[in-house]
Amino acid sequence: MDPIYIEDKTFEKVDFSLIALKKGEYENCRFITCNFSNADLTDIKFSECEFLGCNISLAKLNNTAFRGVQFMECKMLGLHFENCNQFGLSFSIDNCNLTHSSFYQTKLKSTIFKNSQFQEVDFVGCDLTATIFDNCDLTRAVFENTILEKTDFRTAFNYSINPEINRINKAKFSISGIVGLLDKYDIDIEN
Repeated sequence: MDPIYIEDKTFEKVDFSLIALKKGEYENCRFITCNFSNADLTDIKFSECEFLGCNISLAKLNNTAFRGVQFMECKMLGLHFENCNQFGLSFSIDNCNLTHSSFYQTKLKSTIFKNSQFQEVDFVGCDLTATIFDNCDLTRAVFENTILEKTDFRTAFNYSINPEINRINKAKFSISGIVGLLDKYDIDIEN
């Protein structure tokens, strides 16, 4: 069966965990309060699409393409973005929960993450050059051999980043966030 091409369509309140999303390319589509939990999104291409209030938790992302995609107010637990098609991978995330997700060795330069939960997320080996973490909770997120050059952490919180095993040249931090760079030394810092 040939893959389909769908453009400028809105999908609202569709449960894709019960009815599979057809394989193909979706361009400039909107997915509003749809359920993709545990859905198989293998080999599907999303270009300039919006996901609003969707549950995408534990979806299979094998060779899934996200190009210019916006995720807003979505539940995105346990996703493996390292399995996505890396060619042109680009998206923005606003007010989403990505707890227990993985971006292992992905290239996400100049990505914008806003008002989101990244608890226990794997950023090992990522290229996050010039990425912005605006008001994001990074509790127990793992940064190791991660490129964080020019990355903006000024309003992020609860992060722990070891400067000795990550590249942080020209990264931006707030004074209150400096504690997250000194965690490994187990020292007490007071105001």
